[in-house]
Amino acid sequence: MAKEKNLFACTACGYETAKWTGKCPGCGAWNTMEEATRFITPAAGAKAAPKQRPGTGAAALLLKDIPEDVTVRTTTGVTELDRVLGGGIVEGALMLIGGDPGVGKSTLLLQVCANLARAGKRVLYISGEESAKQIKLRANRLGIREEQLYVLAENALDAVEEKLNQLQPDVAVVDSVQTMYRPEMASAPGSVSQVRECTSLIMRLCKETGTAIFLVGHVTKDGAIAGPRMLEHMVDVVLYFEGDKMQEYRLLRAVKNRFGSVNELGVFQMTDKGMQVVTNPSEQLLSRRAKGASGSVVFCGLEGSRPLLCDVQALASQTYFGTPRRTVGGADASRVALLLAVLEKRANQKTYNQDVYINVAGGLELSEPAADLALCMAVVSSLKDMPIGAEVAVMGEVGLAGEVRAIPQCDRRVAECQRLGFTTIVLPRENMKRLSAPEGVKFIGVDTVMQAVSVLF
Repeated sequence: MAKEKNLFACTACGYETAKWTGKCPGCGAWNTMEEATRFITPAAGAKAAPKQRPGTGAAALLLKDIPEDVTVRTTTGVTELDRVLGGGIVEGALMLIGGDPGVGKSTLLLQVCANLARAGKRVLYISGEESAKQIKLRANRLGIREEQLYVLAENALDAVEEKLNQLQPDVAVVDSVQTMYRPEMASAPGSVSQVRECTSLIMRLCKETGTAIFLVGHVTKDGAIAGPRMLEHMVDVVLYFEGDKMQEYRLLRAVKNRFGSVNELGVFQMTDKGMQVVTNPSEQLLSRRAKGASGSVVFCGLEGSRPLLCDVQALASQTYFGTPRRTVGGADASRVALLLAVLEKRANQKTYNQDVYINVAGGLELSEPAADLALCMAVVSSLKDMPIGAEVAVMGEVGLAGEVRAIPQCDRRVAECQRLGFTTIVLPRENMKRLSAPEGVKFIGVDTVMQAVSVLF
């Protein structure tokens, strides 16, 4: 006879306890304990089964005795995804990709599966959200006709494990991990315990069989992947797919990668034929820039190892309220408030009676301090209603004293500016000591914000 057991589980870390507590003893989060029910069915005349599977029984090895096999990466056929992964898919890797609904996660992975099947790999696409016919409709829309691409519509993980052991695919996709469940557990799919146990089993399959598996993860309203936080610790690679589904550009970021660098960025464009790679994102981001308009400045930022040129826009207009508005998109609002105070105090630019609006075109997020000078010059350009030259790029970090500090990897930024035809670059004077201006490019070194204002205006 099944025995019912009530317990409380933390939605953040999965910690279980028999009594409710306001603060989770495991992770210290408040108000995260939720009641759950578990049914235990003991076998008649038999010992209780162990709660966990036995280990692999592997012997301990000396570090010097471990063979140094060079892992060959498998290209996905999508250059931007290969860049973010660090060169391709590693055998036995467990990769998690999250993003908002409709951003294009399933579309991108179905295209990757088709490319791998075309290259002779055995690929299995497992969907717990769509039927096989729905996947077939999406494949027809994307023009996918690969015969060696296996599709499985199943969300019971025991059946999924059986199919994986039968087919032994090179690469598999599980869409999504929140829909998978283990039948012997009484909790519903998507609960903390189900997500934790399912991910643990999939990770074991990856390491034992050498199959590389992509996990699709749902996200919460805050943008974090749903489920316990330990989910991101268990996997090898964590990717985030960003971008408004109403816009055409999508950004793929790596925030964890055991096989490559983190904070790499891939740029995609959503079309009726699926996700298309943007080979020259700087040119695309500047293609619709308004020439001769005030408040527009070109800045070269770094996303991982990739330099990207973007259009930093500012609009200052006289306010009719007691407190002026500050609206910021694509940058840190507190950092913008700091820079406006520096302009007021150190550069004699009055913004106390101005509504200031900041926007970074293309949906990029500027998080590095090197964008400070570009933001300041965009605001001054709008205040004076004087445009900055179309062939001018601005970069530099601004301190509270109004000084312009040196920025890292300035040579790569300059090379990208030269490649796209910019002839004048305003940068910190400190960086000029270690740089030589390329042919056809003029450097303007500044020490303070006031100097930059006097040079440009």
